[in-house]
Formats: sequence, C-alpha cells, structure tokens
Amino acid sequence: VNQILLLLLVLTVCAILYNKVHQVPLALRNETVDLESPEEMEEEIPVVICAAAGRMGAAVAAISSIYSNTEANVLFYIVGLKTTLPHIRKWIENSKLKEIKYKVVEFNPMVLKGKIRQDASRPELLQPLNFVRFYLPLLIQKHEKVIYLDDDVIVQGDIQELYDTKLAPGHAAAFSDDCDLPSTHEMVRSVGMQNTYMGFLDYRKQAIRDLGISPSTCSFNPGVIVANMTEWKHQRITKQLEKWMQRNVEENLYSSTLGGGVATSPMLIVFHGKYSSINPMWHIRHLGWSPDARYSEQFLQEAKLLHWNGRYKPWDYPSVHTDLWENWFIPDPSGKFKLTRPDS
Repeated sequence: VNQILLLLLVLTVCAILYNKVHQVPLALRNETVDLESPEEMEEEIPVVICAAAGRMGAAVAAISSIYSNTEANVLFYIVGLKTTLPHIRKWIENSKLKEIKYKVVEFNPMVLKGKIRQDASRPELLQPLNFVRFYLPLLIQKHEKVIYLDDDVIVQGDIQELYDTKLAPGHAAAFSDDCDLPSTHEMVRSVGMQNTYMGFLDYRKQAIRDLGISPSTCSFNPGVIVANMTEWKHQRITKQLEKWMQRNVEENLYSSTLGGGVATSPMLIVFHGKYSSINPMWHIRHLGWSPDARYSEQFLQEAKLLHWNGRYKPWDYPSVHTDLWENWFIPDPSGKFKLTRPDS
C-alpha cells in the first residue's frame, strides 16, 4: 500500500511540474504581446516635402502644421539640394520641431539634364525641386504608400485621413480634381484660372491632339499626391514622365505661359484616366493665385488642407489668408529667412 501511495505521489508531482513547464512559454508569449507599445505596431506614414532655397519657411510651416494636428507615426522625408540641406537641418534641430521623425534626402538635379525646356516667363517653375514628385521611388525605398505635398500648404486635419485614401487597383496615385468642389468654382472664375486640359497643353501641336484627350477634360492638381510605389514602379511612371519632358524640349508641347507650368502638364498626360480621387476638402487650392480673391473664413476653417498655389505666397506680400499660414510658421533661428510684410 505504501509503495502504491508513493507511486501516486510521484506521478502527481510529475504532472504538476509538466503543466508548469509547458505553460511558461504561453505565459511569456502573452506577456510579450501585452508589453508591445502601440507605437511599434503603428504604421509609419511617409510624407515627402521639399526644402528649396529662399522658401524653407514654407516647408517648416507645412511640417509644423502636420505634426501639430496628428497623433500618427509620421516620418518626414525632407528633400533638398546639397547646398540647402544644412540650413533646414539646423532649423529643425533648433526649434520645437526637433521632436519630429525625419530624414534629409539630397536631390541630384543632374537627373533633369536635357529634360527641361528653358522658359523665361516663370523661371521659378523650372527649379529642380519642382520635379521631385516625378522621382518618388528613387528617393523613398522602403514604403508601399507615400504622401507628397508641395511646400506651400498647411494641413489643418489629421494626416492619417489623407494617408487612408483608397487607391483603386491599378492606380499608381490619387489627386484632387480641379472640378470637384463647387465652393472653388467661383474662385477659379474670378481669377481667370484654367481647370481643363486646354489650360495646360498646346492643342495646336499634333502630338497633343494624337493623345485623344478632350481639351475640356477636367485637370487635376499634383501638389498633393497619395502614391502607391509598387504600381508606380510597375507602370514605369517616372520613365513615362521623362519621355514627355524630353518631347516638350523638342516640340514645345506645353509651357509656363499656360496655366500649370511645366511640372503639371506631363503628369496630366501620363495619369489621364488612371488615378483615384482625394477628398476635395483635403486640397483647397488657388489661395496664391490672386492677392484679392478670398474664400469665406468659415469654408477655410472646415478645410483639411490649404494650398497657396500661384504667384502670391503667404510668406510674401501681397497675399491672402496669411494669418492661417502664420499660425504654423516657426521663425528661422539663423535669421536668414524672413517674412515679407507691409510694415517690414
């Protein structure tokens, strides 16, 4: 009897030890999941913004507005030329923006050699950084989805909403249609702006007519882009854009004397009928088209993103709705960049 009791006791102890040994890994796995921080599980949102000489305050204000209005895990790719990058890095590191996650990326203007037709009417549109959006896959390597923003914007909404824009299968990018928001139609008419392909392409040229695109087709604005890098590379979008840039050098198919300058036109050709739509409130534009035309304050307060496309920038004078832009501007610690104001 004693031997039987001893055997039962040994078996019981073995069973208890077995359970404990085999439960430990499960307990550790559960504990590991619980201890993972939400930030480690959160998707990174890459946002590309250019920092051009003479207008770095624009990039700073745009970054400031995005960072201040979201809890998302944003990674800023700040693109510039070799000579300008130390300035923007110093500006960030010596201001409240030192907390942002960012990478500084140098853009080599040699990739544009032979692809830009010289045009004296608006030389600022020929600056190399205007074409950064053409080369997103070369600058951004590890991300599937990317947001590109012109520097003359401020973001009043949560950038996560823009990032969540759905792209249809086979679409490499999403843009805002220039005909999508009735509230902007009066502004477009009042400043004489074009919002069709006729305003961007020279339909007197056979190469443009051969595209088979109606001149009354609504254009889109590539100052705000949500892009799918896999589709972009698969469709060789950059190569297509470069082809039309080279054809323009040879045949003068579009110019800055037309509505959209030299960066919009090749995108209108390459992406015609093959892009998804961005919520129109995520791209309220034309604020820089005239120093007199204004939107209603209530409309602007509801907007998610404001864009001062055009000649009249909010850091210069004259310009409109500058108070909304200055809310996010951070003065240059070096004192090199200064706002132009009537009393300055």
